[in-house]
Amino acid sequence: MRILVLGATGYLGGHVAERLSALPGVRPLYGGRSPGADLPVDLATARPGPLAEALAALAPDAVVNCAGAVGGDPVVLAEVNARGPAVLCAALREAAPAARLVHLGSAAEYGPGRPGERVREDGPTRPAAPYGATKLAGTVAVAASGLDAVVLRVGNPVGPGAPAAGLPGSVARALLRSGPGPEAVLRVGDLSPYRDFVDVRDLAEAAALAATHPGPLPPVLNISAGQAVEVRELVHALVRASGFTGRVEETASGSARSAAVGWQCSDISAARAALGWAPRHTLADSVAALWASIAAEPLAAGPGGVR
Repeated sequence: MRILVLGATGYLGGHVAERLSALPGVRPLYGGRSPGADLPVDLATARPGPLAEALAALAPDAVVNCAGAVGGDPVVLAEVNARGPAVLCAALREAAPAARLVHLGSAAEYGPGRPGERVREDGPTRPAAPYGATKLAGTVAVAASGLDAVVLRVGNPVGPGAPAAGLPGSVARALLRSGPGPEAVLRVGDLSPYRDFVDVRDLAEAAALAATHPGPLPPVLNISAGQAVEVRELVHALVRASGFTGRVEETASGSARSAAVGWQCSDISAARAALGWAPRHTLADSVAALWASIAAEPLAAGPGGVR
């Protein structure tokens, strides 16, 4: 089975590609902007015709689209998160209409949740910022494409290799640079919001199951831990894992997107029923793996920094 992973060198795509490479009978193909990719492509600027030609040459049985942007101005977000999936669907309809498409969406498409509640896939979508709005536009394009497609609406990914663009990765790297003594200070934003974290390895498993599932799937499936955790709990777990002995101050400015969403939690029963999937890693597992991966990175110690 030939499975094309778009965004294969990114955080999520890398884990998905690694999981697929371990499956017997699966040949992963890699797509993205990196040199040497089986399919060199930037979905933000690709045209449907040339992309269809390239896809026809690869003849994938399934495509997992992990390409996406989490930062940048609204134009960049729209180009990658909304236009990209629409172009991909148009090209697949022409080149490989029978291929399964697995597209990674985001729980940010739901917007603010009601404290204490888990949102289902048929719940209201009220994104609070351009990121969630553009991801929702991508989901709509995939759902309306007429392809054999499923959108995995992903919670907040955490785990080994988390990038600095997200809070878990940025906090871990800040802890790595912090001084070792009790006088050190870690300044962060408001940690009171609740988020539904999902280990990136569990996400990769869900994507692999969706790509190889023999029958039809629902158009959207929530992929998360199904539990809301105060962001403060994640940060203090990282503090403990790092051995940091200084103090944590919630005095830094946070993102407007985070401030607008105080509660986020997804119902994952549909993914369990459709894929036989359930998260295997606890938040403690995810934090330990994240810290181990960041601590192993080659990082030059700046003033007061540590290796």
